Order: sequence, then C-alpha cells, then structure tokens
Amino acid sequence: MPDFQLHDEATAPEASKPLLAKSKKAFGMIPGLHAVMAEAPGMLEAYQTVHELFVNSSFDSDELTVVWQSINVEHACHYCVPAHTGIAKGMKVDDAITAALRNETPLPNAHLEALRTFTLSVVRNRGNVDERAVQDFLDAGFTRRQILEVVLGVSQKVMSNYTNHLAKTPVDAMFQRFEWRKAA
Repeated sequence: MPDFQLHDEATAPEASKPLLAKSKKAFGMIPGLHAVMAEAPGMLEAYQTVHELFVNSSFDSDELTVVWQSINVEHACHYCVPAHTGIAKGMKVDDAITAALRNETPLPNAHLEALRTFTLSVVRNRGNVDERAVQDFLDAGFTRRQILEVVLGVSQKVMSNYTNHLAKTPVDAMFQRFEWRKAA
C-alpha cells in the first residue's frame, strides 16, 4: 500500500489549499481525513460539498448520527467511528444512541432503529432495497425525500470510509479517546 501524505496548507496541491483553509475554519484544525483527501483536490471538494448537503438535509442531529455511524460501523472504519463519536457529543446526541451504534445493539427508540435498518439495507444491498424495507421505512414516519437523503449520506461515507481504509488515516488526537474496533 502506498503511504499517503497528510497535507497541510503548505504541502497540498494548489487547488486543495483553499479547501484545507475551509476545513481549518470549520473544525479549528485540518482533520486527518481532509489532509489525506487533499492529494486529490476534486475528492476533497466533493467530500466537503456532500458533507454540507447531508448536514443540511431534513434529518435532525440524532438521525444524522444514526446514518453516519451505521455506515461507519458496517464498513468498520477505524477513523470515522471515533470521529463521529466526538462529533455526536458536540451535536448533543444522547450517549445511549452513540453506544448502541458503536456496539451494534438496539437503539433507544423504534424510529431510530428503523433508520438504521433502512440505512444498512441500502449499504448491504447496494441500493437494491426490497419494497418491504422501503415501506417499513416509510411506515416508521420517514419520507421519500429521506430515502434519497440516506443515499446522500451513504455517498459521503463511502468517500470517507474507503479513503480511510486505503490511506490508514491516523485518528485525530481529539478523537483518540473514542477509539473503536468492530466486534468479532
């Protein structure tokens, strides 16, 4: 596997420099994932754009976290699970939700469990979700719009999870206390 450089504003390709500045402004630092993605400016720009679109979707903080962490855990992303644990804390998501997602145990309510179930169905079946799963999602109070917003969340997580697997992105210092390994 090639070693991926963790770029900063001095080492990044020219087109990535303003993108890294944007990351630094948003997060107070350059997350390791963004530092890796800076190698390919289009990738970092696409990731930032999809992230903003998903954050501004119709999902609330708990629901965003369920989509993100369901995918992160399913993909066994060593970087994103700890990062989104810290992000969930910052978003005031109940620790019980985060623990259930990290440990793959039942969520505290049926609505969030339906969101996790549907999200995992989309991921595991590569979008070929059967009609019953779609109807169960709608019956749980979600909308057709949110079906597509789950796909948006999946696209964001595919970019980040796959990048982290390939680059072996080191977990940022601020998230190391949330280290995670997928249960056997």
